[in-house]
Amino acid sequence: MQTPSPYPSLNAKTLLNVGSGPRGSAQVPLAFRNHDWREVRLDIDPKNEPDVLGTLLDMSVVASASIDALYTSHTIEHLYPNELNTAMAEFLRVLKPEGFAIITCPDLQAAAAMIAEDRLFDVAYQSPAGPVTPFDIVYSHRLFTHRDNPFMSHHCGFTLTTLVDVVEGGGFGSVAGLRDAPSFNLWVVASKQVLPDEAMRALAGWALG
Repeated sequence: MQTPSPYPSLNAKTLLNVGSGPRGSAQVPLAFRNHDWREVRLDIDPKNEPDVLGTLLDMSVVASASIDALYTSHTIEHLYPNELNTAMAEFLRVLKPEGFAIITCPDLQAAAAMIAEDRLFDVAYQSPAGPVTPFDIVYSHRLFTHRDNPFMSHHCGFTLTTLVDVVEGGGFGSVAGLRDAPSFNLWVVASKQVLPDEAMRALAGWALG
């Protein structure tokens, strides 16, 4: 089996990784880790050495209808509830008509189950940065939250139902979501255009592997 080239092809599609974090800190979904895709990293913090500086609320540096797919991991919980529609509008603006977004964030329902058992500070899972507790999931990861780093604080949260509602209400044509309870994560794949159910299931299956 031939190993894919580490360099994107001339006809590569563009994946915008929104809130990328430090270089090499996290990988995009497996489907995008090949020469058919070119990753562009966008982040609010210049210390993370992103390709472009921006936020979920202002990606004006990215041209409208220029992005094939958008991936954002553990970012939207840092927004205030009244900012969610603005973020969805920015996602839709940068995506091509046939583009789609992948959004993943903490699962408050899974965290709440542990909290209901009085396990607020028990380890829910191990992240690359260390252990994560239900407290960290709900209130922000204590390792990264301090007064000179305010954009790492959580200001809202989601169950799968509410996350799908936000994405659909934000204007995406078709949305598919799932709970990955063991990892305490929610995943949503959202198409800019309306897709038949079968096509949407195929897209979600491919994107999430």
